[in-house]
Amino acid sequence: MSWVSVLEETAGLDDDWALSSDHLFITDAGLAATPAAAPERDGWGDSPDAQDPVMWPQDSHPPLHILIVDDHAIVREGLKHLLERPDTAWTVAEAENGLRALELLRAETFDLAVVDLSMPGMSGLELLRRVRQEFAHLRVLILSTHSEEQYAMRAFKAGAKGYVTKDLAAHELELAIRKVADGGTYVSPGLAERLVLQLNGTFEPARHDQLSDRELDVMRRLVAGQRPTDIANELHLSIKTVSTHKSRILERLQLPNLAALIRYGMAHGLGNETACASSDD
Repeated sequence: MSWVSVLEETAGLDDDWALSSDHLFITDAGLAATPAAAPERDGWGDSPDAQDPVMWPQDSHPPLHILIVDDHAIVREGLKHLLERPDTAWTVAEAENGLRALELLRAETFDLAVVDLSMPGMSGLELLRRVRQEFAHLRVLILSTHSEEQYAMRAFKAGAKGYVTKDLAAHELELAIRKVADGGTYVSPGLAERLVLQLNGTFEPARHDQLSDRELDVMRRLVAGQRPTDIANELHLSIKTVSTHKSRILERLQLPNLAALIRYGMAHGLGNETACASSDD
């Protein structure tokens, strides 16, 4: 079985999907130390719309209408400043949560969405699934503080076409957007290598990898110190449902109580983003 077949089977990706880093490229032929040669061009690109031919120089990019979905206004403002420049000819709209994002997607046509993975209410993963159902043409790039491979894997399974960590956004986001908009897939280099190692069985999966997306979300919030009532309000769940999730999490992770769960979560870097988000609100 080829690497692309393994990735398709594991993450449900397109046929042309490839992981890449500065030194790692995965194609049907396997691993390569250098990138495959790019197709030769005559200096001009063809329009993506055959009914309305447009030509643009090779070193430029067609205009894009981008939707940024993040619950922090300062993050949205920074991303908009980074992307909406005269040399890109990109336009940017903002949504503070998943519900607002769906409203904008129904009202306007977007080429690409940049989505925060962890948001109150509808999470980035939930939004991804809704987008996949209603707007199959839209390509989604995840922007997250989580650098662990299990988050990226879950995002790709939900339909994401790219994954960039926020600490590298200033350096990688524009490249990632161009790659995803052109029909490719992008993963931050260091994360890409760990994804391959996990798929290859080199890394032993963490115990919390067996949790469902909802259980992982509840776990992160518990580790961050949120009370069950707060979690229920943010996720629009009953307190009984949150308590059920908590009991199942403890059982699956074979942990005796909440204190042990918090210690486990802190050791694995879970809950940090939620804690920061709560302190910023």
